[in-house]
Amino acid sequence: MTEMMKRIALARRPSGSPVPEDFRYEDAPMPTAGEGEVLVKVQYMSLDPYMRGRMDDAKSYAKPVPVGGTMEGGAVGEVIASNSPHFKPGDIAFGMFGWASHGCLPGRELRKLDPAHGPVTAALGVLGMPGFTGWFGLTEYGKPKEGETLVVAAATGPVGSMVGQIAKARGLRVVGVAGGAEKCKLAVEKFGFDVCLDHRAYADGREMRAALAEVCPKGIDIYFENVGGKVLEGVIPLMNVGARIPVCGMISWYDLGGLGGASDSPGKDNLPKLWRTILVNRMHVHGFIISDHFDHFPAFLSEVGPMVAKGRIAVQEDITEGLENAPAAFMRMLKGGNFGKAIVKVA
Repeated sequence: MTEMMKRIALARRPSGSPVPEDFRYEDAPMPTAGEGEVLVKVQYMSLDPYMRGRMDDAKSYAKPVPVGGTMEGGAVGEVIASNSPHFKPGDIAFGMFGWASHGCLPGRELRKLDPAHGPVTAALGVLGMPGFTGWFGLTEYGKPKEGETLVVAAATGPVGSMVGQIAKARGLRVVGVAGGAEKCKLAVEKFGFDVCLDHRAYADGREMRAALAEVCPKGIDIYFENVGGKVLEGVIPLMNVGARIPVCGMISWYDLGGLGGASDSPGKDNLPKLWRTILVNRMHVHGFIISDHFDHFPAFLSEVGPMVAKGRIAVQEDITEGLENAPAAFMRMLKGGNFGKAIVKVA
């Protein structure tokens, strides 16, 4: 009898926000390690906003998950079989194993982890793709300078919290935007933000702008874009000459399908105002996909790894138990229901 594993498959493409019926928890044949390959029993897997885009069959920077295919995602686990000279049973490895209890990939596509350096879950968050995204986007395209003002939305997520903490360490005034009083408190008390605004308290971009103007009296030099929507609408009129916007994500628009919509205000087209502001203020707006830049990952680990080890970078994880609960945790994350890096404990 063929040995089986568990996985979460994409049952159908969502229409708007994902619902439970878009996912299927099922058995699948256990993979076997071929030449150069490594079989891993997954311990923890990551949940990230980009996964919502993979559920749509639309033009993007990566292929969508096929209907019936395993949901995509990074994970860490224990090597249980290896045909790679670089891995042996008992090693801990990170790879794109997907939403599954087991995964099998070529050894060259895996990263060996040393549990002595800290919790292996760090490879999914603060010392993994999200933390790297925040660090790279800020340092490469935000070009922070001491004394400047930075605004970042989704401030308590793994990307936003990294952006805020690195900016603060470099002498910037750091303003966060998050959903709810508890998250705003977390941003200030744990992650060291100077102030954090609750976006739920403001009805639209105009109200958001007024609140931001109060806490950014010298204007905004860097806006790290994670969400779009009314936060972007509020930020744009306050940007200074020569301001920078690293564009990392737009989670408030993901459910609109494809590459997202132009505004969350029906019938209102803000594109002309946005384009004029970019011109008049000589702004630099740079979209980036972190998978294009992994040659910088060693430099990231070299700088941020010691900061994490010394407690200079705070870490917040939101761990859900059980692979079968991954869809619910994912949908909750997309609505801002997580506190810190969203992770599923699989084994």
